[in-house]
Amino acid sequence: MEYLDFELPIKELEEQLNKCAIIGEESDVDVSETCKQIEKKLADTRKDIYKNLTAWQRVQLSRHPNRPYTLDYINAMCEGTFLELFGDRNVKDDKAMIGGLGKIGDQSYMFVGHQKGHNTKTRQYRNFGMANPEGYRKALRLMKSAEKFGVPVVCLVDTPGAYAGIEAEERGQGEAIARNILEMTRLKVPIIVVIIGEGASGGALGIGVGDKVLMLENTWYSVISPESCSSILWRSWEYKEQAAESLKLTSVDMKKQKLIDEIIKEPLGGAHANREKTFKTVKDKITSHYNELKKLSPKELVESRMNKYSEMGVFNG
Repeated sequence: MEYLDFELPIKELEEQLNKCAIIGEESDVDVSETCKQIEKKLADTRKDIYKNLTAWQRVQLSRHPNRPYTLDYINAMCEGTFLELFGDRNVKDDKAMIGGLGKIGDQSYMFVGHQKGHNTKTRQYRNFGMANPEGYRKALRLMKSAEKFGVPVVCLVDTPGAYAGIEAEERGQGEAIARNILEMTRLKVPIIVVIIGEGASGGALGIGVGDKVLMLENTWYSVISPESCSSILWRSWEYKEQAAESLKLTSVDMKKQKLIDEIIKEPLGGAHANREKTFKTVKDKITSHYNELKKLSPKELVESRMNKYSEMGVFNG
């Protein structure tokens, strides 16, 4: 188990509890009361820490190495029915962007999402979840196929940003993202977007337009990462915590500004603390929102989506 800096008090108490249990097993000493006291203190400490997280601590949780990624969610929700589809029919297949057909219950969905790696080798293979233009063009190809066959689209967002390499710019990174935003606003099937980790910049927006946009509790969504913001404004990464607070990037901030529709509660300790519960919660939310959206005609869907995004940022004085 890996612990973040602010989780160290939990680590110390868990170690004490393990030592207490070992002493009880290896000797005749009754340590049950001591163990109960440590368990109570551990539960209280967990509540205190996770109920009062700062914006920067939520950013750290969104990047936790044990946090589930897109394929983890898809495989858990679809229960073996997921069929991955590949390629943009132009350049190549982008491993940082995955997509394909899968079923939740009896309903088929087109899943699209950023995919990160679990270790050094797979992180390089997945380009750390940073998609190239061909990744966004693959995503659009799959969404247009879904539209053709009347299949709803589910987008799972988790990226530190679109890949900013020279070759990505040469192949039209900005155009690919802009094209996706345009086409998603007028797609004639329901689109449900779930931010499951990092939602950074245009990399997130490239698959982030939806009828319903949901954020897991310990995720962030912003035009720039706290580190990059800090380096631009203060010429140093040391002010990343201050930048995180100023950017208003947490799920609570996003809901307050009416940029998302709902916050999905995470288990105490984050999505990785109880993966099965997290998967079930996300699955149930997707199903319930789709059951609402399927009542709308294609024309009503597009009109409602366009109105939703047109009203963002409007101030009535």
